[in-house]
Amino acid sequence: MLRATVKLCCGIAHDHLRRLPGLKVAAVAAIQKDLRGLVARGSRRLPSKIPCYIQRQMGKETAACPEPPGDVNPSVDLSYIAQGERALQRALSILQQPTSWQAETMLDTGATVSSAALPGLGKVFRVEVVLAVPVARLHRELFERIEQMPQWNPTLSRVKVLQRVGTDTLVTHEVTAPSPGNLVGQRDFVSVRHRGRRETAVYLVGTATHLQPLPSQEGCIRAESRLSCMVLQPLAGDPGCTRITWLLSMDLKASAAAPLGAGRPGGWIPTSVINRVLPQSQADFIQHLRRHLSA
Repeated sequence: MLRATVKLCCGIAHDHLRRLPGLKVAAVAAIQKDLRGLVARGSRRLPSKIPCYIQRQMGKETAACPEPPGDVNPSVDLSYIAQGERALQRALSILQQPTSWQAETMLDTGATVSSAALPGLGKVFRVEVVLAVPVARLHRELFERIEQMPQWNPTLSRVKVLQRVGTDTLVTHEVTAPSPGNLVGQRDFVSVRHRGRRETAVYLVGTATHLQPLPSQEGCIRAESRLSCMVLQPLAGDPGCTRITWLLSMDLKASAAAPLGAGRPGGWIPTSVINRVLPQSQADFIQHLRRHLSA
């Protein structure tokens, strides 16, 4: 199925497909579905084998393929889809398996915070909150309108979509805003963002990617999102409200070579500070989001 879909996408099988670029949109969606199945079955060869194979198949006649409508690129790198699907599966595993979450605090936003140390991720913070907004609107603001986030979230100075892969995967570059007295300093992130659906829930996941070369921004340290997953579920008995469950694990790439305030952006940051900064950043985000949605 995967081979046939790729051939369909590139117009290899039939010359007349080249005159029907709309079929590529459906083909990319079908490829995404096949990759989801492979990831769910735990294919360890997915990142290294399948994307290269797909690229070889697409490379046969990429030049002959017309430019498709919308955001689908004929040279789409399906490695991004694979990364997004793996991040989604990892988040689902965390959410579905019993984990000893330790209560952290109740944030000013009314959200509860807990944390757990997980293999391969380190400390993961879990925030749960209910917002009086339907899932569809939250989904639109957090994924489809992601580049508009700095307009309502002052902790971000810029969010740029570098690449759209199919309908459910984005490659983004985010830059945090400078803040007087900010112990962490400015960071920037290059991430794969991916959305998935399970019954009535929408899953918005993110993870750092190294596939998109992008120089670090002046005055910033390139940090990484190990895993971010925001689950949007309609509140039982009230579909006009959404229960948000947000998992977050980050590597802020703090430099241990210089003490805080020694002239390097970020400097050395104690673990205790990082463990305060991350849940506080989640609280700030939720607060700004609530204000934006109620405006």
